Amino acid sequence: MIGLKPLKFWFVCGSQHLYGPETLAQVADGARAVAGGLAAGGKLALPLDFAGVVTTADEIEDVCRRASADPECGGVIVWMHTFSPSKMWIRGLNLLSKPVLHLHTQLKAELPWDSIDMDYMNLHQAAHGDREAGFMHTRLRMPRKVVVGHWSDAEVQARIDAWMRAARGWNDWHGAAFCRFGDNMRNVGVTEGDKVGAEMKFGFAVHGYGIMDLADRMAEVPEADTLALAQEYLDLYDVDPVLAPGGARHEALLYNARQELGLGAFLSEGGFKGFTHTFEDLHGLSQLPGIATQRLMEQGYGFAGEGDWKTVALVRALKVMGHGLTGATSFMEDYTYDLTPGREQVLGSHMLEVCPSIAIGKPRVEIHPLGIGGKDDPVRLVFNARKGPALNASLIDIGNRFRLLVNTVRAVDHPDLPKLPVARAVWECEPDFRTALQAWILAGGAHHTAYSYDVTTEMLDDFATISGVELAVIDAQTEIGRFRQDLRMNEVYWHLAQGIRA
Repeated sequence: MIGLKPLKFWFVCGSQHLYGPETLAQVADGARAVAGGLAAGGKLALPLDFAGVVTTADEIEDVCRRASADPECGGVIVWMHTFSPSKMWIRGLNLLSKPVLHLHTQLKAELPWDSIDMDYMNLHQAAHGDREAGFMHTRLRMPRKVVVGHWSDAEVQARIDAWMRAARGWNDWHGAAFCRFGDNMRNVGVTEGDKVGAEMKFGFAVHGYGIMDLADRMAEVPEADTLALAQEYLDLYDVDPVLAPGGARHEALLYNARQELGLGAFLSEGGFKGFTHTFEDLHGLSQLPGIATQRLMEQGYGFAGEGDWKTVALVRALKVMGHGLTGATSFMEDYTYDLTPGREQVLGSHMLEVCPSIAIGKPRVEIHPLGIGGKDDPVRLVFNARKGPALNASLIDIGNRFRLLVNTVRAVDHPDLPKLPVARAVWECEPDFRTALQAWILAGGAHHTAYSYDVTTEMLDDFATISGVELAVIDAQTEIGRFRQDLRMNEVYWHLAQGIRA
């Protein structure tokens, strides 16, 4: 994936000097075994390094400073093998700027009932050592994830993996830059937002360029490179003969290849991780980018239409979180509904720009009129999306804060769409159509989303915790009265929690 930085996580074990050197040596061996077992289990997305046993306030401060300063440290997992008086942790935790996961586990899964003695009890004290730690984390109002269970358990490792993926998405945002060609689509509200506030909260910047900057870069693309990429289209996809060499519209295919190469070069040279444009600002381009945008998204770039920089960033974050899985994440838009009673469904698509990472089967390259924007007919990949559990996520600016909204859905089969020449997905919402859409609208959810088969609600819950933003989830357990009341209570909580700086 483009622009993905190397990242690892630290495993820190807490203890104290009260037990003496012999016990502390056993603590170190046990902690090393847990960290090594997790790392070797094959279930974690990223490496886990044992960062040692800490027993004093100075040691804790030192490890927290080093973790915060290490650009390759994505977060810290803490575990108290024995009792570790939590006042020792105050200075260090106040300095720690990386995400934290508190693993509440112990070295061995089963107790040796027939031989257990006080030496064993003193060595395996996580049952109350982690409670002491948890108190201080709460007292410090420290955002963190708590995972409970034996470290070898598959569910425990899956929950750690979800947190690592969320932390990688968060880390990827810091220092990221997203490119915005032109401005926001005229008079549209939800795609606007506070870019200064976003950089303060999330660490990414949005840089604006004129669309002619892209047109100029396209003009520099060598003809040989354009021809080679057009051939790649022919090799990879089912290409409409009218676009093939000798076809009446082959020049349009070549123009789209030049768009992809120019746009890709512009993004790479600028160090961007995503981009947006608007069909209301295309001066210098003869077509709205179609296949170019789709394929760049497949490489890992975030994208959203109409100047929607927040969804650009969110698509990129979800692609990073799902990296190493199926890769199935895309920009999406709720377009229209089938309101047949009892089987209501959403038809999701966009004018052109749905990522082929979610395709089932081989995409087809076609050219058709767009009917909006007043430009030449654009070339695009046409396909159906895969079926199964998925989610839609929306990042919105509601004035005094950002809200991350999530709806779990199930993509389903659907009739042929012979007259709809765009990529598309059809899904059913949880818990049901009416509840989901009422909740989405009450929460202010956008019509643009990041749509993923890889990313889970747990990952986005962890991501929101790490980011310090509000999360609203619409899933199988959602009840509209409770959801509405939660939104009201959130107004109070987030107003107080963020303080004047927000």
